[in-house]
Amino acid sequence: MRWLLITALLLTSSTARADMYSYTDKDGVIHFTNIKPKGRDRGRWKTLFKTAPSGKGAAIRGSCERCDRVPATDRSADRFTRYDAHILEAAELYQIPEALIRAIIKVESDYDPRVVSAVGAMGLMQLMPANVDDDRVGPDPFDPRANILGGTRQLRRLANRYNGDLVVTLAAYSAGQGAVARYGNALPPYETTQRYVRMVIAEYERQKSKLAKAR
Repeated sequence: MRWLLITALLLTSSTARADMYSYTDKDGVIHFTNIKPKGRDRGRWKTLFKTAPSGKGAAIRGSCERCDRVPATDRSADRFTRYDAHILEAAELYQIPEALIRAIIKVESDYDPRVVSAVGAMGLMQLMPANVDDDRVGPDPFDPRANILGGTRQLRRLANRYNGDLVVTLAAYSAGQGAVARYGNALPPYETTQRYVRMVIAEYERQKSKLAKAR
């Protein structure tokens, strides 16, 4: 299945509230902007989502009563290239863009393989315990290769499920398929989930540009 191409316009990765708009051009490329379209072209843009008012957001990944949070502590510069072989392996195996895998790792864990979130998400791609078996992660979900392969396999499953819709795929990766289903297989109106999607897409664009310059 072809992954939808993305071009982000004036996208911000900040935590500030913002609406987002999109349109699909004649080549099938999806364009995004957080600036309200004006003029003659405004008719082709559709409102992708509006940020929910403060206080109406939801937890990104549910809850976990007995999870001990482990914050990112690895600040070594070489962590950004340490897992290159595993990322390339996962990208080729599951046909997910390398830049997208890198973007998710950056947003989820900042390339620290020992991170545990307050709700129990683990490792580089912040895998939830409930997904470890489904994505064939193996006995050690903190193992970098196993974690990257498992997280990328989850992305592949979600991309197939949502027909390559990047926004919905990322929302489901963050908030879960149940949250997406409750809103008609669309982006849920949770501020945390919407912020997560914006951040990953913005980082995806940065990673694509970086990879293009390096090749």
